Amino acid sequence: MDREFKFNLDQRVTITESGESGDVIGRAEYSKSENHYFIRYKAGDGRATQDWWGESALHAA
Repeated sequence: MDREFKFNLDQRVTITESGESGDVIGRAEYSKSENHYFIRYKAGDGRATQDWWGESALHAA
């Protein structure tokens, strides 16, 4: 299955549930799952962090 990525590398995105924003620093595609993005962001408690998020959990900032 060939799906286009919704977000570009270095694009600013927001995690929908928490409102935290960060930058896309990696992307992954899977045959049986939605696209995922590795986001570097500042967590709500002020810590710098990075984690993988599914495309449906993000929106453009």
